[in-house]
Amino acid sequence: MTVNNDATKTAWVDPDDAPELDDAWFEKADHHRGEVLVRRGRPKGADKVSTTIRFDADVLAAFKQDGAGWQTRMNQALREWLARKSAA
Repeated sequence: MTVNNDATKTAWVDPDDAPELDDAWFEKADHHRGEVLVRRGRPKGADKVSTTIRFDADVLAAFKQDGAGWQTRMNQALREWLARKSAA
């Protein structure tokens, strides 16, 4: 059996040569869903904090099943829970 190998090796790229993805880079970035532009620049919400959290697989799957925006939907669900808790 013959194996079809690409005879041309790709050149190694030093990761240190990559541009830094800083706040300025994200502010200029366009966001697409497929080929549709959905947002320009960084999303509003300077009060957002990046964190790592673990969820049960079924809970995460339920939020992800509707596609992009699952993190926003999860944030909204938690916000609604906090409002109900405060009202009690």
